[in-house]
Parts: sequence; C-alpha cells; structure tokens
Amino acid sequence: MSGTVPGLDGRRRCPWALSTEEYVLYHDTEWGRPVHGDDALYERLCLEAFQSGLSWLTILRRREGFRKAFSDFGIAKVAAFDERDAQRLLADAGIIRNRAKIEATLANAKVLAEWQPGELDELIWSHAPEKPAPAPTAAGEIPAITPASTALAKALKKAGIRFVGPTTAYALMQACGLVNDHLADCDARDPA
Repeated sequence: MSGTVPGLDGRRRCPWALSTEEYVLYHDTEWGRPVHGDDALYERLCLEAFQSGLSWLTILRRREGFRKAFSDFGIAKVAAFDERDAQRLLADAGIIRNRAKIEATLANAKVLAEWQPGELDELIWSHAPEKPAPAPTAAGEIPAITPASTALAKALKKAGIRFVGPTTAYALMQACGLVNDHLADCDARDPA
C-alpha cells in the first residue's frame, strides 16, 4: 500500500498507522505536530535514538516506562543521574536495556544541562525547512534522510550530542513537526 487507507472509523490515514491502536493514536495526535521546549525535544531525541534498529511500536509500548525511568526526561534531573542510576536503567525491563543508548541518553543530558534554556529548541528548529516540501502522495516518496537531517545530525554531534545520525535526525524532524510527512490526503495532515 502506498497511499492513505481508511481506518475502521472511516478516517484516511498513512498506511503505517493502521496496524495497532498505539500507532493510530500516535499518528493522529502527535506525529508531525510541532513540539517545542528543551525537555520535550530531549525526550523525542532520546526515544528516536532508542528506536534505532527497532520498531517504533516497541518504543511506544514502553514510553511510560521510559518516562518513569528517566524522570520524565527532565534534562536537569537526568544530568544528575550517577552510576547507580545507570545500573538501575540497565536492569529496568520497562525500557530498552541497551548500554550504548542508555549511556548516550545520560551523556546527552549532561551536555544539555550546560546549555541556556531554549538552546536545544533553537538548534533543532533552526533546521526546519523554510518552505514546506510538497505533500507526499505515496509512502515511497518519503525520504529517510535529507540534507537538512544530515545538517541537524552534524550540528548536534558538533555540540556533543551522541547517538544521532541523519536517519535518526530525520525521524526526529518528522516526529516533532519540523516536516509534515503525512500523505496529501491523510486526515491528520491538516487537523482542524
């Protein structure tokens, strides 16, 4: 399937959104909607990194576990985590227990805690395209990497942020509304 598909409620959605209730809710209420605020963007950045190599559904189903484990992704709180916290996270079945991803999440919080309020928001949103791309009409038209996501990944890495490449950066851009990759006839594209 490449175009939108009607759900059980008759609403047309991007085809990836119809396999589970979690996907429907995420698609309809979050994906592609603008997200601002350093802590909110830090959460999305962390979740996208944890998703690397896994399905997004795995992350959605553990999202509350992640929030609990990482103090609702409060940058200042996570920056204060110590080795005991790292060991606790490695044993927490409510999250993805990947050492490299956990270490990156903690290290990134320490870096971001040194930034001025709003600086992460400003850096990420400075990579939003000035002019929106034409609405895709089929799933195959949606890229995995763009020049803007490559530039965002480079800027984040240069600033000391770990575990973010161009693909993760593009997924972040989609999730946080920097780009709108809902298909042209998707009911969630331009919500009323």
